[in-house]
Formats: sequence, C-alpha cells, structure tokens
Amino acid sequence: MTIPFNRPYLVGRELDNIAKAHANGHLSGDGAFTRSCHAWLEQRTGTRKALLTHSCTAALEMAAILLDLQPGDEVIMPSFTFVSTANAFVLRGAIPVFVDIRPDTLNIDESLIEQAITPGTRAICVVHYAGVACEMDTIMAIAAKHGLKVIEDAAQGIFSTYKGRALGSIGNLAALSFHETKNVISGEGGALLVNDPALVERAEIIREKGTNRSKFFRGQVDKYTWVDIGSSYLPSELIAAFLAAQFEAADAITARRLAIWDRYHDWAAPLESGGLLRRPTVPVDCIHNAHMYYLLLGDLAGRTRFIEAMKASGIGVVFHYIPLHSSPAGQRYGRTHGVLHHTDATSDRLVRLPLWVGLEDHQDHVMQVAQDILGQSPEP
Repeated sequence: MTIPFNRPYLVGRELDNIAKAHANGHLSGDGAFTRSCHAWLEQRTGTRKALLTHSCTAALEMAAILLDLQPGDEVIMPSFTFVSTANAFVLRGAIPVFVDIRPDTLNIDESLIEQAITPGTRAICVVHYAGVACEMDTIMAIAAKHGLKVIEDAAQGIFSTYKGRALGSIGNLAALSFHETKNVISGEGGALLVNDPALVERAEIIREKGTNRSKFFRGQVDKYTWVDIGSSYLPSELIAAFLAAQFEAADAITARRLAIWDRYHDWAAPLESGGLLRRPTVPVDCIHNAHMYYLLLGDLAGRTRFIEAMKASGIGVVFHYIPLHSSPAGQRYGRTHGVLHHTDATSDRLVRLPLWVGLEDHQDHVMQVAQDILGQSPEP
C-alpha cells in the first residue's frame, strides 16, 4: 500500500463548470466564474476587495507593488516561510529582515518585531503557519505606532480566524493560495485581498497589466489605456471555474480535514506525554483550518530516520522549509535580526504527516506505522 503525502480532492462539479465556461465563450480572465469567486471571497472573509491571481506568489508581488517599495526599503518577516514571501519584495529592491519565530505556533515572534524596526522599515509581512493565526492585535498596534503597512501571507490560512476575524482580513493586504496542496484548490492559483480602501483601484490596475481595463468594462471610461506599472496577474476562467466548484464544497472539505487533524492530535497526545515528540499548538483565540498536521521530533537525525522509515513503509511524509536566512539568496538579499534559534531548531525537527480528504480510509495505518517507528527510536 502506498499512501501519498497529498492527493488533490475533486468535489465533482469542476469539469461541469469548465464546460460551462467554454460554452459561455469566455476562457480568459475575469468572466462569470471569476466574478463569482470574488464575491464568495469577499462575503466569507469580509475583505474590501478580492482579486483572483494565477498564484499566491503573484498576489504577494502585487502587494509589493501596491506598497511602492523602493530599493533599500526593509520588510520584516519570518525566515521560516516559503521563498515567495521574500522574493516578492526582493523583486522591488527591498530587503527582507528575518526575525525568529515563536516556539509554540511557529509564527513570527511579535515580541521581536519592534526591535528590528529601522528608519528604512516600510512593512511587516506575517505568515500564518499551518493556518494558525499570528498575534495580529499586537502586530497591528506596532505597525500603527511606526507607520508601517502589514501584509498577511495567508497562503495556508483560508477559513481560519483570529478572534473571530478571517485571516486575510486584518492587515492592509493579504495573499491566499489555491495550490493543489491547499484546502481548496485550482491546481495553481491565488487571490489578493485588499482591506485598505485606498489601494483597491490601483490593485485592479496593477492586476490588468497597468491599465484601467476594469473601469472600461464597468462603463466608467470609454476606452482603457496604460496608466501605471503592472503585469498579467489574472488566472484564466478555466481556473476560476474549477475553484468555484471547490468553494461550493468548502465547508464540507474543512469539516473532513478537521476530523483527520483531530484524530492525529488525539493519537499523538500520549506520544507527546512520553517525550517522543511535540504536537501543534493552537491558541485559544484562534480557529485553524486543518491545513496540515506536523510533529516536532527530537532532532534532525531522529527526523531523518522517521521520514526514511515511513517512506520505506510506503507512506509519504515530508519536512518543510529550509530557513530563508540560511539560503544562498537569503544571505545575498536579506539580513537577519538577532539569533534565529527557534527557526533553525524547527526546520531540523518538523515533519508533516499526510492530510487530504480521503485519507480517512488509511489514517489508522499511517498512525500505527508512525507509532511503531517512533517507539523504536531513541528518545530525544
């Protein structure tokens, strides 16, 4: 038996929607399915404006343009994140400033942000790791005090909340992902959420290659033209049609993922009590979306043995980020503030278990194999 780390889930109406898009004669961006997805995201998150993009990376790049970042400007962010979080700002000439993460949630340590601020700081980019919210009240207060913008990298955070507010609706801007490894998917795909009303019109322009084409289609101008910098950040209508079907089943998908997550969490409790691992932490004022289930093992050697043994048993488990501050590009384009002890330790110890809709039939096997392997490993 082979159990993959991830298996994309189809809800059943994706291909019907794609056929409808073809029948409508509109396959490029911003058709009826795109507008439907925008309305759905705005209603579910409470954002001022949602705009589908061809990836979360594209949404982050749009955010960097919207903030008018200039060469030498600084953006504070965690190092324990995907490369797109930093790349989007480096492309504008900005400098990522990496700070450490909290040992509990693995999110940026809000207590370290203020001391990393310099006269060149322009923004804070937070990453809601595993769909668990950062401490946003503190972060937004710091940003307000120092006149900074906040970008939420909520690639993993759709349907999660912080004190009742949807992730992606709190900062000035936010980016979502619909990559095939996420909770709702379109293969590739993402969205920019614009919460600052002053940025809405320009976001539309940047997304449409720097033109006011959106105004033209709304009848607000009699022709459209090039008015700003931008690029082609729209997904095709086929992508939106696929995503619209996923949105219709979003609550059912989330419920099934949460049930899998809860079973893992209950299973891992005695292993944590026995000192074999540490389970994920979810603060009481956060509701997560079961994006992933990870374990923190004792050290790098133990994590390596576990992954190799699980794979030998036909079960796909993976580690996660190599910290950006330790990467060649991170050292070239960014700088580190302080010692990133928790970032380095987490990168060495973290392993992700399979979590996808349909795993229910195989989860007992995954847990039994994992428990047998962990029981044979030296204690940390």
